[in-house]
Formats: sequence, C-alpha cells, structure tokens
Amino acid sequence: MFKKILLLTLTCSALMACQSKQIAQLSSEKPQVEEKSFNPEQWQLTWQDEFNGPDSELEKRWDVQNSPSGHILSSRWRENVKIEDGVLYLMNRKEKRGGQDWTSGSIRTKEQFGYGYYEARYKYAASNGTNNSFWLMTYPLNQTIKKGKKFEIDINEGHYPNEVNTNIHNWSDITKKPDGRNTHPSDSRTMSFGAKAEYNFPLEIPVTTKKIRFISKDLNYIHLRTFNAYGAGGAASGTNYSLDPNVKIDISGKRNQKVNPKNVLDNNPNSSWTSQLEGDKWLTLAWPTEKTIAEIEFANGWRYKERSWAGLTQNFKVQYFKNNQWYDIATLDVENEVNFAEEYHTWGLEWNEQEIVFYFDGKEIRREKNEFSHSLSPIWLSLAIIKWDGPVTDKIDGTSMKVDYVRYFKRKPN
Repeated sequence: MFKKILLLTLTCSALMACQSKQIAQLSSEKPQVEEKSFNPEQWQLTWQDEFNGPDSELEKRWDVQNSPSGHILSSRWRENVKIEDGVLYLMNRKEKRGGQDWTSGSIRTKEQFGYGYYEARYKYAASNGTNNSFWLMTYPLNQTIKKGKKFEIDINEGHYPNEVNTNIHNWSDITKKPDGRNTHPSDSRTMSFGAKAEYNFPLEIPVTTKKIRFISKDLNYIHLRTFNAYGAGGAASGTNYSLDPNVKIDISGKRNQKVNPKNVLDNNPNSSWTSQLEGDKWLTLAWPTEKTIAEIEFANGWRYKERSWAGLTQNFKVQYFKNNQWYDIATLDVENEVNFAEEYHTWGLEWNEQEIVFYFDGKEIRREKNEFSHSLSPIWLSLAIIKWDGPVTDKIDGTSMKVDYVRYFKRKPN
C-alpha cells in the first residue's frame, strides 16, 4: 500500500497485516463499528445456490432482467448472464441494445425471503464506472405492504477497486424535489478499504526544498481538504509553512470559483480543492526561499451524510522538488494492493425485526436499527454501468462480476 520512502507512521508490513486479518480500513478518521464476527454456529443454512448446475437451468430458481434500464447506462439481458465452472458471470458489453450503449446482467430469486442471514461471495468487475450489487428489495414495488415500508437494503453496491457501499432505502415515502425529481428517505455509508480520509507523514530525515506537491492519477475527482507542511517539531509544535503568506499554489486543470485551491489552506475540513476529472491531478505549494520540512499531513474526500467520507483518493504521491527533480515522500496505489476484482470476498447481512447488520468477510462493518424493513424480499445480484463512479470507458467492455455462491440462513432456536 504505502511505499516507505522516508519514515511513515504506518509501514507497508503493518498495513498488509491488517489486510490479512481482513480488518476494514474505514473511510473516516476512526472506525465506527465494533469488532464483531458472524457466528455460523447460531444459524441453519436453509437455501443456497453454488452455481454448480448447467447454465440452462438458471431460470429454475432465478428471474432474469431482459429490458432497458432507465436509471443506469446499461440495458440488461439473459445473454449477459452465464453459469460456467461453478461461477455465475454477470457480463458487461459495449453494444447498442434497448436504446442504450452498454449491456449488463441482473437476476433475482423466484423465491422470497424474510429475516435471516444472507451471504454472497464474489469479485467485482475490473473497471471504474461499474456497480457490483448484492441486495434485497421488495418486489414488485407496487404491491401493498402489510408491515413496515417498501424497502431496499443494499448489502453491497461495490465500486472498483475497493469501495463498499451499504444503503437502506425507504421506497414508500417518495416526494418530489423543487426541480421535479423524485426523492426518498435513504441512509448510506461508503467505505474505501486501504484508503482513508486523513494522512500524516513525519519524516525521519527532514527535506529542504522550495516546492512540495500532491499528485494523483485517479480516474475520479480529487477532493483535497487540507495539505500542510510543518517545520522542525512537526504538527505538534513546528511552523506550518502552508500558511506562509508568500506561498504560491499551482494546480492542474482550470481554476474555478467553486473549487478554489486556497481551500486547502483555510484549515476548514468542510471545504476543499476539487480537481478536474481528466488526466493527472496535482496541487503544488511553492515558496520563494527554501523550507526544511519535517512532517506533511493532508485530508481528502468529501463528507457523505454525517458518519462517512466518500471520494477518497485511491492513488497518490506526495513529493518534494530538489535539483530539478521530484522525489517521493509517500505513495499509495490501492488498485495494486486492495483490488476486489482480483480476489473473492464475502458480503453478509443479518436482518431481524430490530436490527440490520452488515458484514465484510465475516466481520461486522455497520449496524442500524430496523425501522421499516419487515416484508419478504427476493435476493438480487446485479451488475450495472453507472456515471457516478468515474468515467465510462472502453475498459469496461468484457469485464464481469463473478459470483461463487449465494446463501441464506435462518437463526437456530435457542
């Protein structure tokens, strides 16, 4: 994850140890979950699909979408769904069909389920611009609900390479915004494994330079909230050279009133410099005279709801300039270290009358009170092409969400 160029607060080996234990690095300053695990001894497996049968028998247990999709960029068809060698493939193709430029796959169980524990093991499609989903939703939405509300629980809407989104939607209480669009109550959390909102890099050997910079090759926007460079004593007692009145800021892309680069110097975590979308993104601080830097810290991302940070940078370098050359201080490349398209992971949901609990690889990552999700629901597995997860490019063509199994458990009687 991080390459140790100088002395960093977290070493690569320590971070990899965390990953090997499958501990979620949440996209916020402190983890907001307890360290609890799913206990299989409390549950009885009552339904499963290991996808070991022939592709021709898929429709015995699953309904397949065969239609355009108005809310996403891809229509979804049976030809984009395949079972082969014990794996379910939901496939993306660049082809015009159903009035859309892309096709994907989506299925739901014929059977409806209630309270219990749900688990799926799958890999993401290997591209930005895709939505890899394991979810529950009352179906059909126009039915009369006897208890609670029409709901949707997204056990995971996964975005390549490392983002997990858990969502709870209330589809009964739809209202219109002033612009005429429909809206509904929802509660979402975003987690980027391997990335975080705040970084701090004390340097074992301070560097003397006139320029430092943050640079990234991310496909998404960069939301840089602060970027501080401290002298001797570091953040605890050193001079913050980022606040020097003579510092000059240079950025990639066009300047924009709404994304003023000076926002990184106001020490306000709620404002940020937001990069252009295309190409390399960088922000440079330059001084007329050399400064000796002992520590660098920065914050990134944007606040989503109250308890979650989204838009975290997946790829960056912090560098200093010396002898007409840029040198690395610290780097991060999540795609090469935490890539959910390369390895299988499990996503789980414990759903009962009182609570909704989300799991990643058997570890609890979120717990909420169940306020309205009480009706039966089918299980859904869906791949979609979306515009809110980076640019939609030809890299998507031929990628697939690969599902190893789906299982449903009921709690054993006490």
